[in-house]
Amino acid sequence: MTSSPAPDEAQRWWRDGERAVADRVQQLTDAELAEPSALPGWSRAHVVAHLARNADALVNLLAWARTGVETPMYPSRAARDADIEAAAALPPDELRLQYVAACDRLTATVDALPAEAWTAEVRTPRNEVMPAGDVPWMRAKEVWVHGTDLRAGLTFADAPTDFCAALVDDVLALFARRGQTPDLCLVAPDVDRTWGSGQRIEAPVATVAAWLTRGETSGLGDDVPPPPAWI
Repeated sequence: MTSSPAPDEAQRWWRDGERAVADRVQQLTDAELAEPSALPGWSRAHVVAHLARNADALVNLLAWARTGVETPMYPSRAARDADIEAAAALPPDELRLQYVAACDRLTATVDALPAEAWTAEVRTPRNEVMPAGDVPWMRAKEVWVHGTDLRAGLTFADAPTDFCAALVDDVLALFARRGQTPDLCLVAPDVDRTWGSGQRIEAPVATVAAWLTRGETSGLGDDVPPPPAWI
């Protein structure tokens, strides 16, 4: 099991990702927001709604860390899904405003969190205990990966290479905990990293990250198997 990235790295990746995704969201026309995203059954508006609700959910975790009062990310999975559907159905301008406001609330909460609160333990919806200090890393993964789901020009190649390497570490550690490690030797020369053993696959780290998280095989060859489900 790998440890989370250093806090300063995670915050840099998160803030860069927020800016990159916000730019794409603002560039989408009303008609484009209604078009399909890369996620089955979700429009681009659903992705934007999910990112907004996720920002508020992480604000809940940080409130838990600051006050000690248990504040789950979401009341329930059903409530989470209903909130996303409701937000996705909003008029586009209102959805954009909700998205910006939620991102701003998360940024303000992170910036104001007392130093001692970062070590407080909170729980994810999967009942995994983690320090509040992992929140920026959680959000960095959300914005960069779902940013590509928008199909609005953002790709894994736009993400920092050190972020992509940390994402590969994170995903492979999750697969290992599940007993699902791919029988592959993944080699990313651009970051001088190698993971695993077996069939050798060599590609830029962004390409490896795209395959592990989204099953994208472009640049990997025709005989690469599908990866296990990430989330």
